[in-house]
Amino acid sequence: MNRIISKRQLSAEVFELEVEAPLIARERRAGQFVVLQLGDDFDERIPLTIADADPDKGTITMIVQAVGESTHRLVRLEEGDSIANLLGPLGSPTDVHRYGKVVVVGGGIGVAPAFPIAQAMKKAGNQVRVIMGARTRDLLIFEERMRGVDADAIVVTDDGSYGRKGLVTEPLDELCRDWKPDCVVAIGPAVMMKFCALTTKKYGIHTLVSLNTIMIDGTGMCGGCRVVVDGRMRFVCVEGPEFDGHLVDWDNLLARQSTFREYEKAHHHKCHIDMMIEEGRA
Repeated sequence: MNRIISKRQLSAEVFELEVEAPLIARERRAGQFVVLQLGDDFDERIPLTIADADPDKGTITMIVQAVGESTHRLVRLEEGDSIANLLGPLGSPTDVHRYGKVVVVGGGIGVAPAFPIAQAMKKAGNQVRVIMGARTRDLLIFEERMRGVDADAIVVTDDGSYGRKGLVTEPLDELCRDWKPDCVVAIGPAVMMKFCALTTKKYGIHTLVSLNTIMIDGTGMCGGCRVVVDGRMRFVCVEGPEFDGHLVDWDNLLARQSTFREYEKAHHHKCHIDMMIEEGRA
């Protein structure tokens, strides 16, 4: 059992959980993730990127966006409660070495998993620039942490409520043109990563993306996480989650991600109603 040490709400449906997991905290590297289950073996397995870790305390930090039944149950847990099963670290770590100049782009909750990568890239001796994007100011997370890596981090919001109004691809294009990075790392919604990769491709800049595919077991057995990269099938949970963004078949990935969209919308609405009933608001 993995006890929740601290819980913090970052926005309306995004929560930060610090959980006891000493072995994972000691072994994890930037870019890796965990799979957790709340109860018995029939519960859904939820993949979550490790946003931070403290080997001395024996804890890992995960960012959870409540979008379905299982994640809504997860964010209802409180400090002192426990998560039944926690497996990790999984996946291949980020290819961190001294590139020279690195731009790290995080969009939405993708800013959280981008943070340890930005940290690791800077520790490896790179000059690191950070771009963070969100739909609105209230949905921006991890800003203070990211500014610890890049004090001049660029913030963009869709509605212009904070930072620059626009998309992350706009400052990315400017940095590619004027600063000339050697590597770009982009993490966020698939469509954002696709256009980041298209932006860097015209400059010939090596680009890593972290794919957030449908995933069940996390060990390569189910095949749910398969993607097409450079014309061949790859499994995100064991061969990823990071791949060369210029080689990903984005149309295939986006089509697969939309498979359960209507089902997810229905359950997202049901979870909101259930939470309101529990809280006495319905």
